[in-house]
Amino acid sequence: MHYDQAEYDLRCEWGLAGVPSLAPHGDVLIVVDVLVFSTAVDIAVARGASVLPYCWRDSSARGFAQSKGALLASPRPGGGYSLLPPSLQSIPAGAAATFTACLRNCSAVAAHARARGSRIAVVPAGEQWGDGALRPAIEDLIGVGAVLANLPGRPSPEAERAIAAFERFRHSLHDTLARSTSGKELVERGFACDVRGSRRISGEPGRVCGRLKAGCGQDWPPHTISMTG
Repeated sequence: MHYDQAEYDLRCEWGLAGVPSLAPHGDVLIVVDVLVFSTAVDIAVARGASVLPYCWRDSSARGFAQSKGALLASPRPGGGYSLLPPSLQSIPAGAAATFTACLRNCSAVAAHARARGSRIAVVPAGEQWGDGALRPAIEDLIGVGAVLANLPGRPSPEAERAIAAFERFRHSLHDTLARSTSGKELVERGFACDVRGSRRISGEPGRVCGRLKAGCGQDWPPHTISMTG
């Protein structure tokens, strides 16, 4: 027998495997990857760009980007646009249901989610161990809690745990992210700016937020970027 969180308004489950458990029973699905994909997407869409996620880190990514008329985000720090958040600050301004959320846009995503329904599932993406197994990441649990803390409704115990993590660390986010496994890895690799750029919480519910839309055959607007995670 399979058990889920269908009786709750606010739900939380880890990783890709958690999506089919939550999505069929919800009005909104929110994916959180604080360090750093969701943060990079937030910066890009705030600058007027569209982002096309692509899951394969191989030569096919370039062909995908070309087929959509998009710029391929480069491996960090290879120049051009990349998952390095500061690289996206140079996107010219004015070019923009499953959303991507981070600490920077938690209030905005919550507001958009509330407008689309009361059954809301939030998925912390986590990271991967060397063998490909899911590694739960504290920064994503905190990010999920930041979104859920802005939402009304009855939370599942899993959602309550995420909210508790956010409330526990909300006043020491930089230190917490920097000391986390993901944060230490980024700092050691020379990407401390990612940690600094990911810690800021926005209280502006009117901010734009990234929403995944179907229809890969459409003509994409200028400043479209294809990113591999």
